[in-house]
Order: sequence, then C-alpha cells, then structure tokens
Amino acid sequence: MERDELLEQVRAGGLLAAGRPVVVLLSGGRDSVCLLGMAVAIAGADAVTALHLNYGLRDEADDDERHCAALCARLGVPLEVERPRHAAGAGNVQAWARARRYAAAERIARASDPPAAVAAGHTADDQVETILYRLASSPSRRALLGMPPRDGLLVRPLLELTRAQTTAWCRAHGLPWRDDASNAGVRYARNRVRHRLIPALREAHPAAEANVLRLAARLREEADVLDALVAEQLDDDGRTIALERLAALAPALRRLVVQRLADDAAGRPVPGAARRADAVAALRRRGSARLDLGGGVQAVAEYGVVRAEPAARGPAPPPPAPVALPIPGRVAFGAWEVRCEESAVVAADGVLDRAALAGGELVVRPWRPGDRIAPVGLGGSKSLQDLFTARRVPRARRATVPVVVCDGEVAWVPGLATSARLGVTAATRAAVRLSARGPA
Repeated sequence: MERDELLEQVRAGGLLAAGRPVVVLLSGGRDSVCLLGMAVAIAGADAVTALHLNYGLRDEADDDERHCAALCARLGVPLEVERPRHAAGAGNVQAWARARRYAAAERIARASDPPAAVAAGHTADDQVETILYRLASSPSRRALLGMPPRDGLLVRPLLELTRAQTTAWCRAHGLPWRDDASNAGVRYARNRVRHRLIPALREAHPAAEANVLRLAARLREEADVLDALVAEQLDDDGRTIALERLAALAPALRRLVVQRLADDAAGRPVPGAARRADAVAALRRRGSARLDLGGGVQAVAEYGVVRAEPAARGPAPPPPAPVALPIPGRVAFGAWEVRCEESAVVAADGVLDRAALAGGELVVRPWRPGDRIAPVGLGGSKSLQDLFTARRVPRARRATVPVVVCDGEVAWVPGLATSARLGVTAATRAAVRLSARGPA
C-alpha cells in the first residue's frame, strides 16, 4: 500500500481530524514517530502536542529525549517532557511507567477545553501481541477483544496498520526513529510473545496473525450484543440487580452481569470479578452482606438487591455537620444542596405551611437514632429508621441523607416523608417548598 493510502486509511478512521487537538505519546520509536507525522498531516501542527517520558532506565534515554526534541522542532510541534524516576521496590517497572505515561498525557489533554484526545501508536502487531499475552496471563472474554480503537480520551489511530507499514511510511517521509535495544531481548513476557510465540504460530499457519485480528474484530461486534443483553438484566438504575434474578440467570450471563457491576463501580476493568458470580448470587437475601470481588471492589447485598462499590479504605468519614437553612435560601450539606423557596399552596412532597413554621429556624442535619416523623398520608408516627428500611435506603448512605428539622421537629426528609403537622392544610395561606439535589 502506498504511503498516501496509509495516511488516507488513518484519516478515514476518524480518530484524528483537522483542527482537533491531540496529545501524541512519543517514545521516539518508529510507531510513535509515524503517529506524530500522521497527526501533523491530518490535524495540523497547531493542534498537536507531543509528550515524551524519559524514565532514565536505559543508557540511551537522554539520546531518545534529544531525538524527540529535534523531531518535534522539525515538525513545528511543542514537546512536553517529563522525567519520573522509579524507586527501588516500587513494584512492576512496566506497569509503573505505563501509569505515569497515561496520567501525564491525561493531565495535558484536560488542560484544553474540550479535552484533547490522547493518541498512542499501537499497531496491528501490538494488538496480536496483547491478545495472546492476555489470553495466557488472564484468560477472559476481554482478553480476546483486544485493545479498542477508542477508550475514553485514549485513541489508537494506527491499530489497523502493521509495524512494517509504519516503518515504510517513516522511511518514505524521511522521519528518523530510534530502536529500543531492550525490545530485541526476551526478558519481558511481551517480548517473548513477540519473538517466540508469534513466529511459532506463523509456522503453524501463515495467516495466524490475520486470523487472530479477524477473530477479535468479530468478538467485539458480538460483545455489543452481549452488553445489551446484560443491560436488560439490571434494574432501571443500571447499577443493581435482585439477588433472586441474578441466581436464576444462566451461569455465563450471571458472570457477565457481575463483571459489569464490578467494572462500572471501579471505573475500569476488574480482572477476575466474574469468577465470584456464583458466590455473589448466594449472598443472603435478608439483612446485608459483602463480598470482595478483587481490584478494590466489593459486592454489597441489602434488601435482596446487590450492587458493587469501591471497598472502603479506613474508617467511614463523619456525617456532615448541621447547617441552618434560611427561609428562603439554600445550603450545602455534604454532597447535597438543600433549598427552601416560596411556593404555591399545593399538597406535595416537601411543601410546608409557612405559618406552621411559626418563625422557627430550619436546620439541615444528619439522621439520628430515635428520629421520628408523622408523615403526610401514612397516619401516626414513624421512626426514620423504619422509613429508611421500608424504602430500602442502604445503611451506609443513611448518615449522609439530609434531614430538615424545625425547632428540633423533623419536617422533611427528601424522598422519604413530609411532616403532616407542618404540611399544607385547607387553612394554609402561604407555603414554602423544600427540595434537595444529591449525588447520583
């Protein structure tokens, strides 16, 4: 394929576009150099920023940095350089370097409005290596899906090009690159996949790599169907499912549901969460229970419904402090905003008789054991604890729910109850409405 056709292929992918800001991860190797050249050709030099991280792990690291600086100066692209250093005993070097690279890129990308894309030079060769490595090290359906072209801010415009094609493109455009000598060794597992496993597969079948890529593409299409099926099993909020329903699902679908809950709670993939699906479905239906899913996430079962949430680290934070609520006015209460506004005289949640407040002070405070209210329409006095239970408010969240009191009497709890004594009646002539906006 001619070099112009390669450029048009990348342009047609839509991950790079004229004038669209992009941060290019530039190591100095052929793939990242090709990506930088194509980004300049498609988006324009004014829209491109290059990022190079000099980890100081190789003798050639400073030469790589100078090479990147010279290349960016030639192409008219600003270069950001960071020089993090890995402390001894600080864990896997490659994982650390990858985390630092993406964190730095995201920080730069989010400095623009709207945020820029972050472009990585992963190729079809990298895709094959990734699939085979993940299949060997962490077998799961996700392993066979490979790397997506887009993942949040991260884009991979070269994912359909081979390493041979990026090499040819750089040569045709006179763009020099530097080879990392460590890539030729077999110290790292990914290198062993590249230099030992893939050649062996190629000997078994000359189209082995192409077949892996075709399989991954097909599975990604099928993944969309499975994702829709999983969504159908969840409750309307998309974050919970009844334990009885979960237990009745086919084992494969049950695993997918638990994996989805864990991934959504963590905001990232949680390897191995699906393996705990049967244990999650077996959590007790009465009371509450918790089960570790790995990756800093736990399943929480309450009132026969299960959700996933990040595991707590350290003691729970104290509830928000009480705060006076002006009439009218608004205040912040933890993650909530509570308002008091003049209102038409209507019987509705949170609408109170202005005269019944009798000049009393409204205060927003946390729930306290022993709190009671005589709710509109329920008859008699009810404890807030019973109302929380009836409405299935999770225990961990009760301390953060705003409780509005008037001279010590509970007047209103959002989504729970309005005081019948303080609410509007046929004799009401003026009213105020309480409302609250809290976390999703």
